[in-house]
Amino acid sequence: MPKPRKVWMLSPAKSPKPPLPESIKAELTAKAMHLIESVLKPKHVLPPKPDAQFNYITDLSGKWNRGYFYFIASYACPGPNAFSPAFETKFARMEYVGDGKFSISYLRHTGAWLEIYKALSMDESLKAIQDDPCFTP
Repeated sequence: MPKPRKVWMLSPAKSPKPPLPESIKAELTAKAMHLIESVLKPKHVLPPKPDAQFNYITDLSGKWNRGYFYFIASYACPGPNAFSPAFETKFARMEYVGDGKFSISYLRHTGAWLEIYKALSMDESLKAIQDDPCFTP
């Protein structure tokens, strides 16, 4: 049986992302940092157990990278066989989609971002990150 031939196809161009206004960027940064400090840190950053051998969260933070705002968890690795004493991982991502709306994704165990919510307002997005268990660090 002959092999199927490869065929070149024209793929449509992706539409450009809307520009992120500095006012929205500053407002989201302030609200997200308030959420991290007042809700997420008290809930997830707990003191380690005296005989801790497994990774535990030491800090939560947020930062911008390109058009995305990431929520980041810092972990400590106390075990004797740890590759490094600490590491950081992103656990939630907000992407500006225009008109004051954001889409929210979480980082799967496979390393791929899975978008759960599309076109939510800033306050709805932050509320979803606060309440939805998919966004647990």
